[in-house]
Amino acid sequence: MNEDNIFHLALVSDWAAAQESGDYRISTLGRTLEQEGFIHASREDQWRGVRTRFYTDVPEELVLLEIDPARLTSPLVVEPVPGTDDEFPHIYGPLNLDAVVRIHEQ
Repeated sequence: MNEDNIFHLALVSDWAAAQESGDYRISTLGRTLEQEGFIHASREDQWRGVRTRFYTDVPEELVLLEIDPARLTSPLVVEPVPGTDDEFPHIYGPLNLDAVVRIHEQ
């Protein structure tokens, strides 16, 4: 894994749908880009915690999308999490498929 890349956990079915439609538009578990306003992402040191907090009880198979920020066609903004000292990357628009440089099975 490249530490400069960002990561997004996806349901296998959502990733398959993105391959058919041409871009990925799921913000987070159960919420679309249109509903949330951006796609949630994580740094390499954050994604495991996100998986533990939000995806532990998900019965469907997951993939971890490794994304090269330099390849994104939508803006990437790193934003603070209210009430914490942490920041997370957010993609403000669809995720273009060619920005995904590796897919890690989970």
